[in-house]
Amino acid sequence: LMKAIILCAGKSTRTYPLTVNRPKSLLRIGDKTIIEHLLDRLEGIAEEAILVVSDGKIKERIGEKRGNIEIKYARQKEALGTGNALLQAEKFVGKDEKFLVMMGDNLYPRDAVKECVSYGISMLGQKVANPEGHGIVETDKGFLTRITEKPEKPKSDLANTGLYVINERVFETLKSLGISPRREYELTDALNILARNLRIRCFYTKEWIPITYPWDLLKANKRVLSGVKKEIKGDIERDVVIKGEVKIGKGSVIRSGTHIEGPVAIGENCVIGPNAYIRPDTSIGNNVRFRGEVVNSIIMDNTTAKHVCYIGHSVIGENVNIAAGTVTADYRHDGKTHATVVEGERVETSLTKLGAFIGDNVHTGINTSIYPGRKIWPNLSTLPGEVVDKDMVK
Repeated sequence: LMKAIILCAGKSTRTYPLTVNRPKSLLRIGDKTIIEHLLDRLEGIAEEAILVVSDGKIKERIGEKRGNIEIKYARQKEALGTGNALLQAEKFVGKDEKFLVMMGDNLYPRDAVKECVSYGISMLGQKVANPEGHGIVETDKGFLTRITEKPEKPKSDLANTGLYVINERVFETLKSLGISPRREYELTDALNILARNLRIRCFYTKEWIPITYPWDLLKANKRVLSGVKKEIKGDIERDVVIKGEVKIGKGSVIRSGTHIEGPVAIGENCVIGPNAYIRPDTSIGNNVRFRGEVVNSIIMDNTTAKHVCYIGHSVIGENVNIAAGTVTADYRHDGKTHATVVEGERVETSLTKLGAFIGDNVHTGINTSIYPGRKIWPNLSTLPGEVVDKDMVK
């Protein structure tokens, strides 16, 4: 069994408004948060995990043990890159010790993690369609020669997934490099130096999912739900239809006339219906009240939608109130793919269906209509009958 260091510190503006109040590692997909998925996949692979965090929110959620894995914490006080985050965990690593490094906002397949750990000094890559948007890995006979961050003319289509098995030499290398012109300790630069004298084997996967943009959550959610098994711990009233793999937590009540098509995960202490329509690839958190129609979406904890509404291909934050008649449009009349604005730039999503991304504590007015791909920042409200055709930014 190996020690794992999971880098959970920092925020990404690209997932705003969903990460205003939490690190990406605590975003919910399927029936649990991203960091919980990562830790569960390390069961039997790692005996100890060091979580590098920027505040106490993850520790509050995870505690000091999960399954058979002991959890320890290191604090990154200033966002100075992944290399700096890794340096915070140096005190937990012994001399000549190999350890696993993972990014806390990515999903990695267990089999690929196990393969890297079983081999030893290694890393994980995945072929991608848009290599210019990733760190790109070059290899020679299966071993790393160089990683180049977002090259204009990529020399390969193999992306760096941010998963490594390395040893304590990385710490001294990072320190010798110091801080880069963009004010970060560059982990990939350190790996490039180590690769000159250390044979770093590159393994491949097809199931890595980085959570960069809000819609990546929906892709990850669908992947996680594909493994959900039927488990009903709540109360089911008469005239409820449940088809496929559906997980319902304890204390939840499914009211009469509700129709659920799995895969679906519903948390604890929810009230669904009456006459709700829960369609495939939907995750509903804890303490949610929902009575409308939802498909391929994530609804986080303590959100209320007691009246008829439509939520499609969307992510809804915590403590949101969805008023009667609220509709998230998710399909263009011409059938073309959606683009949306992120950090002031138009980003092509390559998705034909894309809904809304709504932050915590938002209240929609009755009959609110939201254009595809629009984002509403936390604590904002819409007026009755409002058409949201642009991002609502606080």
